Amino acid sequence: MPCSTRSFLAAALLSVALPPLSAADESSAAPRYVRIGHYQCLCEQGDFAANLGTVLEGLQLAADARLDILSFPESFLTGYYAAEEDARAHAFALDSPEMKEVLEKTAAFDILFMVGFNELRGNDLYNTVAVIERGKMLGHYSKAMPVMGYFVPGREFPVFQKKGLKFGVVICADGGYIEPCRILSLKGARVIFAPHYNFVGDPVQHYQMVRNDHVARAVENGVYFLRGNNVVRGTELEGMKHSGHGYGDSYLLDPTGEIAASAGLYEEYLMIYNLDLEKKCRNRQNWRSLRSSRELAEILKGVVEQQR
Repeated sequence: MPCSTRSFLAAALLSVALPPLSAADESSAAPRYVRIGHYQCLCEQGDFAANLGTVLEGLQLAADARLDILSFPESFLTGYYAAEEDARAHAFALDSPEMKEVLEKTAAFDILFMVGFNELRGNDLYNTVAVIERGKMLGHYSKAMPVMGYFVPGREFPVFQKKGLKFGVVICADGGYIEPCRILSLKGARVIFAPHYNFVGDPVQHYQMVRNDHVARAVENGVYFLRGNNVVRGTELEGMKHSGHGYGDSYLLDPTGEIAASAGLYEEYLMIYNLDLEKKCRNRQNWRSLRSSRELAEILKGVVEQQR
């Protein structure tokens, strides 16, 4: 899709979804609204320069839309691969020249953003999302439950903050498990960003399973859950061994499991949402996760030990 068309779509969405800023909004020390979003876009497998260019394009669209926080898809800077040798060929470290270039070229944007890449850490590979603001690395998260066996699982669950909004990150398959989102919720995260890179054989079956998983995570933890996916041209993808679909369907679920924003299917699109920090939701609390963790953790541990 041409950049001009993308800009038009973003502007059209902005005109509907965002109220104009008042002087009080702009000057308030404790703003009521935090504008969050995801850029559902195409990844060029193994083409770091092209993908960084798309990041810059997405950041410009987000700046035009006055977003505060923006996510990009999983493994976006490097691509996502079936074979370890392909993943290694394009992976880079957190302190690499590639990451330095990302930080330098995005430093002018006053937007906190997160972007995925295949991280080389010593001789190990991690599926990682970097969290960046104004040219500085605020931190990173590595996928706890990776699908590809060549990735080392991450075991740290950091929480970040922007304009009073605490949030955490999980990656794709992590959202199908209870514990990663529960940990972030208990650490105070109100929004959980879940960057995806989906290229699947049966998009209908995948859509049903993934959507139901995400509704459960939002409701059981009383959080907003942002599923941020990619899109793929056609049904063949370099580096993957099967035909499939990269169908998009990025969305934001509110704490009751209802869709608050969406990016649609198969198209590149900047999805935005004006999150009201004062809005009260029935499931705003994570009390159920906290109570069950306190009261049933030892029983659960015993049952797990019996399965070994």
